[in-house]
Order: sequence, then C-alpha cells, then structure tokens
Amino acid sequence: MTRGFYIGRFQPFHDGHREMTDRIAEEVDEVVVGIGSAGASHTVRNPFTAGERIMMLTRVLDELDKQTYVVPIEDIDRNSVWVGHIQSMAPAFDVAYSNNPLVVRLFEEAGIEVRQSEMYNRGDLKGSRIRSRMIEGKEWEPLVPDAVADVIDEIDGLERLRRIAGDDGDDATENDH
Repeated sequence: MTRGFYIGRFQPFHDGHREMTDRIAEEVDEVVVGIGSAGASHTVRNPFTAGERIMMLTRVLDELDKQTYVVPIEDIDRNSVWVGHIQSMAPAFDVAYSNNPLVVRLFEEAGIEVRQSEMYNRGDLKGSRIRSRMIEGKEWEPLVPDAVADVIDEIDGLERLRRIAGDDGDDATENDH
C-alpha cells in the first residue's frame, strides 16, 4: 500500500488544490493532507482557522474514492527539523507531493521521494488572488469546490476576511496582527 502526503495552507482550498488531490489519489492508495500554518488565522494571509480548513478539506475529500487523512501542521521555525515534525504529526507516508522549492528540498534531504506536477490554472487559482477577490466583492465561488464555498458561508468567512482587511486609518498597519 502506498500513502502520499500533500501539504498546503489552503487559505482557502481551491480548485487547483482539488485537482492536485485528485491526481495524487490516482497514484496512491491513501492520501494524507497536511494543513500547514495550522496555528495561523484571522489575518488577510491566513483568514481561516485550522478547524475551518479541516471542515473544508474533509467535505471535499469525502468525494474521493480513497482513504484520506487531514492533519493540522503547526509552523516551526527550523527547516532542518521540519520534515521530522511533519512525520511526528501525520500518518507514515511513502511519497510527498509539492511544487514548492523549499519543501521539495527538505523532503529530498530527508530521503523522501517527492513528486511534482504541473500547476493547474495557476493564473486564477492562487489563494492570495482568491482572497483579494473575496475582499473586493468580485466573483470567487467558481474558483473553489462547492463544499468550500458552503463552509466559508457557514462560518461567515467572507465578512471576517473583509473586516480584517479593513483600513483603520493607520498607514503603518499591515492587517496581519
């Protein structure tokens, strides 16, 4: 049995992430998805909590015909032990999936096979662009699975994101506190 690991912040989980999990599911028997930066929330860069992202992912991945695991992974600021940290938090896995150069390098240095794939519609499907569309009142729902849009609606995530992106009149504010 082969188990694959895929990590991302998923802020929010979008159709590009969905395409990647579908591709991974074609290659392995079980899929482990790590929610990176699990401790971060309520900022423009990371508006959703780990629990909310678990809801998003679980509802989407339930549609896969594979056993899936969703695991929150908190950040650590020591790249040399990052893979060990992930291994201590997730079910054992045989192969990691990423296109992030640092992530690829860290897994390879740890002796773990890494598979990369072409990005799916990266021009539109980028979390920062989707969050900007949400803040600006532009159409964003077609860029995420229906289950993700439902969770965002359920948690009033659109209003949260718009409020934390609001300007308090202080030019020095970066909206990330």
